[in-house]
Amino acid sequence: MKLALLVCDHVAKPFDEVHGTYPVMFDRLLGMPADAHFVCDNQFPDIKDYDGFVVTGSKRSVYEEESWIKDLIQFTKEVADTDKKYVGVCFGHQVIGEALGGKVTKSNEGYLIGVHVHSIIRPAPWMDPEAKDVNILMLCQDQISLLPEDAIVHASSPKCINGIISINNRILGIQGHPEFTKAYNQDVFQSRIERIGSQRVNEALQSLNKEVHTTLFSQWIKNFLNFTQ
Repeated sequence: MKLALLVCDHVAKPFDEVHGTYPVMFDRLLGMPADAHFVCDNQFPDIKDYDGFVVTGSKRSVYEEESWIKDLIQFTKEVADTDKKYVGVCFGHQVIGEALGGKVTKSNEGYLIGVHVHSIIRPAPWMDPEAKDVNILMLCQDQISLLPEDAIVHASSPKCINGIISINNRILGIQGHPEFTKAYNQDVFQSRIERIGSQRVNEALQSLNKEVHTTLFSQWIKNFLNFTQ
């Protein structure tokens, strides 16, 4: 499979030197060759050149009036009209919602940071090995509040109802960050303590004692990219 990584942000300095760029993080997660295209800098690939696309997180919101975000939403609509695979993570997950008939808003839950537990409510064949619950690092304020019409919810939590979704076994959305390490997650949310609030940050620090299921998410994403009906 020829894979494109659509990079929607730059890791802030000095975090990039310590934890790596988004292409480095996704290479660690998937261990699959992927051509990085910084769509946040208006570097879009040609859809016909790739079999699948993975879309990263971003500090931006999908409803912002940025030209590259509008172009990414249109790009996503065009990919959805093909038989190619598309995986969106956090911001990329929200792009799926916004592009395909859903809606993204700021969550009433506020910032979700640290380790969150999602219950598997609808297993799928590509979710192998099976699990009843999955732990994932989160760093978001926006969420999909209205799903696209054909979306299936696979995993949910009390604070993130649409945690993992798929559409027609070709499009996969994950609200959390399977590519993050605990150390990176912690560095970022501690750097935003004035914005997030000390109580939420302290709760997130406690949550980092939980295991994160990075290897499981890695396998599920690779299974999904290679899944045929």
